[in-house]
Amino acid sequence: MAKKLADVLQMECSSPNSCSREYAFTLPADAAKAEADRTLAVVAGMVQLPGFRPGKAPLGLVKSKYAAQIEEEMRNRVISAAVEKVEAAKDELLSLNFKSVPEFKAGEEFKFVLAADVAPEISLGDYAAIKLDLPAVEVKDAEIDERIETYRGYGKYAEVDAPAVAGDMLKVDYESDFTPAEDANAAVKRQTAAKDSFLWLNEPELIPGSIKALTGAEKGKEYSFAAEYAADYREKELAGKTVNYKVTVQSVQHRGKLTDEEMLANTGAKTMDDLRGMFRKELEMEAAAKRRNDANEAVYKKLDEAAGEFELPAGLLDAEIQKNLQKIARETVRSEADAEKFKKELDAHKAEAEKSARPALRRMLILRKLAQLEQVSVSDAELNAQVNGMSRYYGYKPNALRETLRKSGAIEDLRFDILSSKALDQLVAKILK
Repeated sequence: MAKKLADVLQMECSSPNSCSREYAFTLPADAAKAEADRTLAVVAGMVQLPGFRPGKAPLGLVKSKYAAQIEEEMRNRVISAAVEKVEAAKDELLSLNFKSVPEFKAGEEFKFVLAADVAPEISLGDYAAIKLDLPAVEVKDAEIDERIETYRGYGKYAEVDAPAVAGDMLKVDYESDFTPAEDANAAVKRQTAAKDSFLWLNEPELIPGSIKALTGAEKGKEYSFAAEYAADYREKELAGKTVNYKVTVQSVQHRGKLTDEEMLANTGAKTMDDLRGMFRKELEMEAAAKRRNDANEAVYKKLDEAAGEFELPAGLLDAEIQKNLQKIARETVRSEADAEKFKKELDAHKAEAEKSARPALRRMLILRKLAQLEQVSVSDAELNAQVNGMSRYYGYKPNALRETLRKSGAIEDLRFDILSSKALDQLVAKILK
């Protein structure tokens, strides 16, 4: 009986450091030839050549015509066997990549090296004994009064003959010195010039700086100001740019206050006491959510302290640094001049990227360990539910978003985000019992 490929594939493991492994593989020439013959036979049984019945073409002809495909299939079979042997070694792998993969030639000795990051040794001590001293959720009458007054302020807008104040709505025409590209989307075009539009003097601002520039504005007057768009602004064409605006105010509208009757009608409450009860529940839910968030961060801080110092896997750290560096580049490079400046300041950017990468990777490893100890896992159904929720938020079709995440490798990052949240939530729930 022929031996399994994994049985004849030779493996030597070395440890450059505590968080890395190198697996050197050798497939002897005689084993390579035998596996190549088996692969050829499999391919020959699948293909059909003119003049021959399916699976009956001469092996020599199949080998000549499908040499590249046979070698590729053989390479895949050998690498699959290598991964099988690595997994049998029971190292706690975090990543596995090719360090060297030479060209495969049937009948010749085949050598290659796989490099892996492995999880560091992390001890969380007696983490189950963590105690928290967080105040209980309590909603005071003054908070309910404040919420009612806030809601009362959501009355209808009415035109007034007075200078604009915070919270007002202005009907305006505006133009700018930014000329969108012909193929720019409608949002960019509306952002830089519009007729009969509305600007609200409250956060979030439609145009950066408009609240400060237009507070005190009066009907029929014209105002000019410069808008500074953030580097991560949603419309890339405007991100990081300074745009000069000219705004003509058509009208100033104050927002009126709702009466008790209007508030009851809007909310469906029968009495003001009922409305207070609704707001109390709303505030209690908000306070409970904040308490959970505070508890999560407090517990993680204690886990971080318990873990002490441990080595970060070099490959994962480098990947996290590169991810952060790319993010910095996306936020700062908008032109050739920006690109040149970025290159000159590359060392400083790398230092900035590493500064945020180290705590992020450390957190990932600590929560991964917690998930193991708490025996937490993430099902495909949970992952799919998260992707579906994201697709609704971003306006993508679920399958398209899932495929995008899969191709970019972000699907596993998402799976881990769910895993770490579940593990921390589970521990906090036990602590707060």
